Amino acid sequence: MPRSPNFRFFQGGLLKHRATPKIFTTQADYVVLLGLSAIVGAISGLIVSTFEYAINFLAHYRMHFFDSWGLPHFVIAILIIIAGAIFAAVGFWLTGKLAPESSGSGIPHIEGALDGLHDIRWWRVLPVKFIAGALTLSSGMVLGREGPSVQIGGAVGRMCAGSAKRYQHATHVLTASGAAAGLAAAFNAPLAGILFIIEEMRPQFRYNITSFKCVTLATLMSTIVLRYFHGQNAIMEIQSYQIPPLGSLWLFLLLGIIFGIIGINFNNWVLQLTAMFKRYHRNNMLRMTITGAIFGAIFAFLQLYYPSMAMGGIIHITEFVKHPMPWVILVMFFALRMVATLGCFSSGAPGGVFAPMLTLGTLLGLAYGAIAAHFFPNLVGEPGVYAVAGMGALFAATVRAPVTGIVLVVEMTDNYQLILPLLMTCLGATFIAQLLGGSPLYSALLKQSLLNKENRQPAAKDMVKQSTPPNSDSNA
Repeated sequence: MPRSPNFRFFQGGLLKHRATPKIFTTQADYVVLLGLSAIVGAISGLIVSTFEYAINFLAHYRMHFFDSWGLPHFVIAILIIIAGAIFAAVGFWLTGKLAPESSGSGIPHIEGALDGLHDIRWWRVLPVKFIAGALTLSSGMVLGREGPSVQIGGAVGRMCAGSAKRYQHATHVLTASGAAAGLAAAFNAPLAGILFIIEEMRPQFRYNITSFKCVTLATLMSTIVLRYFHGQNAIMEIQSYQIPPLGSLWLFLLLGIIFGIIGINFNNWVLQLTAMFKRYHRNNMLRMTITGAIFGAIFAFLQLYYPSMAMGGIIHITEFVKHPMPWVILVMFFALRMVATLGCFSSGAPGGVFAPMLTLGTLLGLAYGAIAAHFFPNLVGEPGVYAVAGMGALFAATVRAPVTGIVLVVEMTDNYQLILPLLMTCLGATFIAQLLGGSPLYSALLKQSLLNKENRQPAAKDMVKQSTPPNSDSNA
């Protein structure tokens, strides 16, 4: 694959590459790559499972560590908030100091690595993403662990590829396999992990029957490991809804159109705020650490007094659906969590945006369902169906991976019978977002990071020239 900073890939070469059966030239190569993919999947599943446990443990530890001290309630509250600020500050510092590529979700970094635009320093990314991500996410910030899980899985693949250097394309295949395994373990959704690589990373992923088998095997192993520790139930305990009537499908299409408009604006806001934070930080560790402390303190306070406004939101989704509120309050929560999600994700924190987006889709979908039930009671029996549709719609509109969004939601909620309404909503959201222009979220973030890197290099060269004496060569 040629390097292409403007993201215009050579389709002829790509098709030729996909059609050729000779990526792996011998049976031994084939067996070794499959075996390594299984190992990558198992390791990724183990690390991602431990990552989830670490986040939950640290969050609970921070919230209840001071309970036995016998201090007044307001003093304990202050200590909890300070602890949240320290957790986030340390997470920001570790990221900026040791592995800047670990900031954000990490998915653009993996996409760049698959296209040969980045190298994965796995010996830094793995420990920093794990420790900094666990600290930052447990502080209460509105971030998800799913994007970091993709980067962790990709780093595991790159680590294992070091033992297969003589096999052509092993690094690419194992990195992709690890990324798919990380997402599958994060959501307990193996099919979504496979589709995410094929659909979202389609410009970077090198299609071949062997590479596809490797990705599938890795997701299988990671899901087996995850379910060994966490059980085989769906990640969300949401009721199984009845199939809505065919006459109501236009309501799902309208919901998709609304999310398509929101999705394109969401991407633009993320890019603008990310650029703003980068201009403010300027790789200054003190500024980055202070930013982390401020965000950590704010969301530790919210987690203490307004828990629905903190954390990624997977737990809140179940509560929102089980105990629906008036649509006005749901819209208010949607607006507030939108601001919180944009701020936290764009700040450079080592966390993702998958779970917060699913929460936003749930809130607006529930509000839409309540309004639709009022005006069309014969078509809308259960407003919660629109919450499930909304989860996939915002994901589809921002990431531009509608099939992945559909499969992800049905695997997470165990509502396979809602595929047809989800198709209407997710495809409608994707078509509208494409019609309005812009790029998929992670591709746009990757392009932005590459442009920032290109701009920094000439500036560094100019600084070197200015610091070099004009007669240094002659004096030497």
